[in-house]
Formats: sequence, C-alpha cells, structure tokens
Amino acid sequence: MAAINTLEFVYPDWPAPVHVKALTTTRNGGFSVGPYASFNLSNLVGDEPGTVRRNRALLGEVLKLPADPIWLTQVHSTRVIDAFDAGPREEADGCVTGTPGVVCAVLTADCLPIFLCDRRSTRIGVLHAGWRGLAAGIVEEGLRKIQLPTANLLAWLGPAIGPSAYEVSDEVRQTFIRVDRELEESFTPVRNRKGHWLADLYDIARRRLRAQGVHAVYGGLRCTLRERNLFFSHRRDGNCGRMASLIWLDKSAR
Repeated sequence: MAAINTLEFVYPDWPAPVHVKALTTTRNGGFSVGPYASFNLSNLVGDEPGTVRRNRALLGEVLKLPADPIWLTQVHSTRVIDAFDAGPREEADGCVTGTPGVVCAVLTADCLPIFLCDRRSTRIGVLHAGWRGLAAGIVEEGLRKIQLPTANLLAWLGPAIGPSAYEVSDEVRQTFIRVDRELEESFTPVRNRKGHWLADLYDIARRRLRAQGVHAVYGGLRCTLRERNLFFSHRRDGNCGRMASLIWLDKSAR
C-alpha cells in the first residue's frame, strides 16, 4: 500500500545554528488507517506494528536521517537520559546528546515537546512535557542534563494543545501553584464551570525556562486540538496516533 499522502513537517522558528536540525511531524503522509491515520509513529497506541515500522522507515528515508531515532518509552516522568545511555525500551521523557548524527526523539499528541540547543551547537535535547512532567520538574531536569550555562541556550516549544482548548481541574491548577505561585497567571477560569480552568502549557513552560535562566524561548503558537487536519490530539479523539519531535546535530558539526 502506498503512503496516503505527502509527509508534512513543522520546523522551529528559532535562530539555532545551522548544524542543529529539528522538526515535528504531522499526522499526514503515512500508511496508518482508522484513528491512527495516517502518519502514526508510536508502537504503543494499538496501531499495527508493521505499519508503524513502515512509517518510521519512511520518516528516515524522507529526512535522510543519519541514524534511527532513539525511541523512548514515555511515562510522564522527569527522567532525561543522555543518548549514550539509551537502551531498548528505555523509560524516560527526554533525551540529550552532544554527538553529531544521534537523533533524539519524543512522541506527543497534545503534550508539549520542548526543543533545546546551545548557540554553538555543542549540545541538543528534546523533552516530553505534559502537565505532570512540567509540574514535577522535567524542564529543570532537562536543563541539568544538558550540562551547559542556561544563558547560552535556545528553546523552541513545539505543537501542543493550546491555551484556549486545554481544560483542567482545580487540582491540576493547585499542583502548579504549589510549585510556583506565579503560575496562577497561566490559568484562566472556564465560564460557567466552577473549579475548571484553561491551562496554558506554553506559558508554564516559558516561565519554568525563564526561572532557570533560559530567556531565548520561541514557538508556542500551535494547537494540536484545534488543528485537526495537521495534528493528532488525545484530548480531542481519545485513541489516536502520535507525532514525533526530532532533533539532531548534523555530522558536519564537528
């Protein structure tokens, strides 16, 4: 079976060095059908394993990836690994590297992918940041693991559920406020639904990054739930596929 349509990608609008390659896939262009149509890259959501393999092979072929991406088993933790330490089915929610040709990856369908690099293209990383990870410290752990002065870092916030679509309970809001009182400003009350709030994951991530000294933060303008034709959304559809956010250093970087 041929791919359903042409692959589409979302590229960061950040001033990263030329050797830093990064993008997020969309739902379009692969072989999956049904709720996974058509470019699902996760083998943990119920899609046919053979179809996921074909989608991943197509991704590598189209992008001419220097290596297979490091596919993590994501568990909404704060664990961030160095790619050198990655094993099969590694449970983690972020990956960093300083080695050219190594492709770090996370999978999302509403959660926030956070891309990181430094201005001299020596280290890169990508984090899977849902609300649990953001509240527990995935940003802080990712910055610690990248092992560079935060003032020298750039961040790009990839496609996630937007601030007008992500309704959460007061319990979730209080979890963030216990971390940082100023995060109250990242929540807007839902009209006629007492105890329900619209959460701005992008704003929360920006604030957590700034608190650690990362002020060059870009992106944060998409909405996976609203942009039905481009993105999978677990909140919108329930069972669905996953997009991949990839980052690597071109081998010419050394």
